[in-house]
Amino acid sequence: MGSDRGRGMTGTRREGPRDECGVFGIYAPERDVARLTFFALFALQHRGQESAGIAVSDEGQILVFKDVGLVSQVFREDVLRSLTGQMAIGHVRYSTTGSTGWANAQPVIRSRTTGDPLALAHNGNLVNTDELRRHLEARGVALGSSSDTEVIAALLAAHPARDVKEAVSEVIPRLRGAFSAVVVTDGQVIGFRDPYGIRPLVLGRLGDRYCIASETCAFDIIGATPVREILPGEMCWIDESGYHFRQVTPPLRDSLCAFEFIYFARPDSVMRAQTLHDARCRMGRQLAQESPVEADLVIPVPDTGVAAAIGFAEESGIPFGTGLVKNRYVGRTFIEPDDSLRRLGIRMKLNPLAADIRGKRLVAVDDSIVRGNTTSQLVNMLFSAGVAEVHLRVSSPPIIYPCFYGIDMANQDEFIAFERTVEQVGEWLGATSLAYLSLEGLLKAIGMGGDGFCTACFSGSYPCAVPEEVRMSKLRFERSAERTR
Repeated sequence: MGSDRGRGMTGTRREGPRDECGVFGIYAPERDVARLTFFALFALQHRGQESAGIAVSDEGQILVFKDVGLVSQVFREDVLRSLTGQMAIGHVRYSTTGSTGWANAQPVIRSRTTGDPLALAHNGNLVNTDELRRHLEARGVALGSSSDTEVIAALLAAHPARDVKEAVSEVIPRLRGAFSAVVVTDGQVIGFRDPYGIRPLVLGRLGDRYCIASETCAFDIIGATPVREILPGEMCWIDESGYHFRQVTPPLRDSLCAFEFIYFARPDSVMRAQTLHDARCRMGRQLAQESPVEADLVIPVPDTGVAAAIGFAEESGIPFGTGLVKNRYVGRTFIEPDDSLRRLGIRMKLNPLAADIRGKRLVAVDDSIVRGNTTSQLVNMLFSAGVAEVHLRVSSPPIIYPCFYGIDMANQDEFIAFERTVEQVGEWLGATSLAYLSLEGLLKAIGMGGDGFCTACFSGSYPCAVPEEVRMSKLRFERSAERTR
């Protein structure tokens, strides 16, 4: 049997690419699996700040606790003590399909046709959810949320195979899009990844037990070490005898999301045998080679622009400085500033060191620009602080195309670079000059040539075909439901 507990409230929308989701799973009967999962999710908090959840399996019983909020807000000490078991999975979420709210929080729990429960947590976005929902509804399977995660869980639960691994093996080929998922069921934790490998997933070792996570930073915090990445189209399961792999479906064009390297993954995580910090420093060096400028100081837009700014400064010989101070205590808030403060909203997060930058020519390095509203406010704030020049340098190419694989971005006509030249974007932002890292330069900095990455948001080349009906709002299911009431 299984049960859900915990309810919360919805949050507010923010500008820029939204961190998608983070997953974690562990099999360790001798350890406090809920507490280990809590700390792993804490390390993965950057991947989703809307909701958090943990499912524990205790001798065939599965209990899920989830709520809207940050990991530290959702899980109190008394909650963690109540989550006992031999294995667990966890999830942090930012909504990409389905609205924000408790109903779409994860993990999702379902009862199988065999009578056993399973819980599933998922990072990514399916592009054939409509088709799969119609199939399930035609079979009389009830769905209680608008997320594609529940669709995956329902397909697994409805499968007649006694062994969940057999169900996973037959369901994965039916899923199209991006998905890295973890499942907990009686006696095992299963992880699986889409055949394009768009979203990351890695196996780790904790003593003589094993765990699965979106990023290696989740291992560091609990004292685990990476074993290897789970390959595209591969299933990994961990149980009493250790870890096991099975290639469920042939890998297709290896297409790890390039934004993992640019922005999403933590700088201390390791992907493709390199730390993200080192890769981002190389992006900054490549950017300095492609778009040099005469200036007095290189400053990052904290925190995600720091590594690229370091690389830019090292390559250009221009001194690196702070320039902007970030408020470390700004997180999710439900309190709106009044009209006079709303115009100064960026100062809730950033404030210039006016005495250090006044009269100087600045190179301000950021990881990306989406709509440009925050960036224009930043440029204006720097000039108001007495800066002589603001040269914006961006360590990714212009974002022109929307993502359908698990990153919540603006609609295409909201992208500042859509149907604008770089010069026009720079003028709109009010910068002295603007330059982006080229796509070729990005791939060179990552060190993988042109292979192995999804760059659809820059190039429009989608590794997995996207049906036309998917190119709509992420709230399409809620709106459809409203029309039928």
